[in-house]
Order: sequence, then C-alpha cells, then structure tokens
Amino acid sequence: MDKLIKNIIGFSLKHKAIIFFITLLVVVAGAVSFYFTPVEAYPDVTNTEVVIITQWPGRSAEEVERFISIPIETEMNSISHKAALRSINLFGLSFIKIVFEDGVD
Repeated sequence: MDKLIKNIIGFSLKHKAIIFFITLLVVVAGAVSFYFTPVEAYPDVTNTEVVIITQWPGRSAEEVERFISIPIETEMNSISHKAALRSINLFGLSFIKIVFEDGVD
C-alpha cells in the first residue's frame, strides 16, 4: 500500500499538466452539476386544495348549512379531478374545503 501511494505521488509530481487538467475537469463538472441541480428548500407535498369561506352573521350553524353550505357543495360536486369535499359550519360561518387529486393545478 505504501508503494502505491508513493507511485501516485511520483506520477503527480512528474506529470503536473495532466493532474492540473484532471483537477480542472472535476471542478468544471462539479460546477455544472451544482448549477443544474434543482433545489427546493420546502417541497410542497400536499394536494392542491381550494377553501371557500362565507359569512352570514347572526345565523345559526343549521341555517348556514342549509342556505349556504349545501348549495355551494351541490355546485362544487361537478368539478372534475376532485378527491374530497369537506365542510364545517359554525355560528354565522361556513368553511368548505375542496381537495383535488395529485397533479392538478
């Protein structure tokens, strides 16, 4: 093993131009690889979703659901590539979330 290392060092000292060219080639290859590597600090792994929030102040959750949430849900059911449709009704507030399949913009 010691002889192999001495031979590599001896070859490097005798053929400086070849070693310089190989080093330059490795640096250029590293710079090109670094430039073309896509980097995303926080990748978005969630599905595409749309949130519809409506207010009807002073109304109960049942009235908000009957007069706001259900008509919106009925219209949104015809959307293509829909994975889920969820709704929450509170006092004077309707919160509807539509989740789409992967790959939908």
